[in-house]
Amino acid sequence: MRQTLIFDADDTLWENNIYFKRVVDDFVDWVAHPTLERGHIRRMLNDIEAANIGTHGYGTSAFLHNLGECLERLRERPTTDAERDDIRGLAAALLAHRIELMHGVADTLIELGGRHELWLLTKGQPDEQQRKIDASGLARHFRHIQIVAEKDAETYRCLVDDHALPLAVTWMIGNSPKSDIVAARAAGLSAVFIPHRYTWELEHSVLEAGDDRVLVLQTFPELLQHF
Repeated sequence: MRQTLIFDADDTLWENNIYFKRVVDDFVDWVAHPTLERGHIRRMLNDIEAANIGTHGYGTSAFLHNLGECLERLRERPTTDAERDDIRGLAAALLAHRIELMHGVADTLIELGGRHELWLLTKGQPDEQQRKIDASGLARHFRHIQIVAEKDAETYRCLVDDHALPLAVTWMIGNSPKSDIVAARAAGLSAVFIPHRYTWELEHSVLEAGDDRVLVLQTFPELLQHF
């Protein structure tokens, strides 16, 4: 049966969060706070990111803002122009990184596209996400591509309603338990969870045990064994 497979992008089709993680590690090294351990600084940054998502959203610009705010809290004063330049310098590799596809993604999409309808749903800053999509060379595989500010249950419900997608044969495929699996299931879609070791901490969530409409795979090419 022909099905609709909706794919997440970052850390499902290509590497993403590992670049942010490297910048955070460099930031913690650079701060070299005399009294706080590294884990505490990372948790502080997580709290700032969680608080700012609604205002600043996702992506590199929001990330740089959050690093600056974290530095202000740690040093208990406003950041200087020089410090903001240093933060941008730490993130230079992030801003310029090339898209690295996950193993087997391109070939798997080609084969899946021959028997199913493929869609792409990604969240973040539109220009930044579009740059990644263009650089990936994968756009040709998808009938529909949509960039959204957030992937919650309402986003999926709107997608289903707007395009009259039949829930019985529509799947969301991604690495983020919170926005790819839990939110999609809340909207009535089935889901495929492909874990990534560097999934962002704020995307972690507990999956419902025994949910027979959630398929857990370890690699992207394993999709070919099920679809």
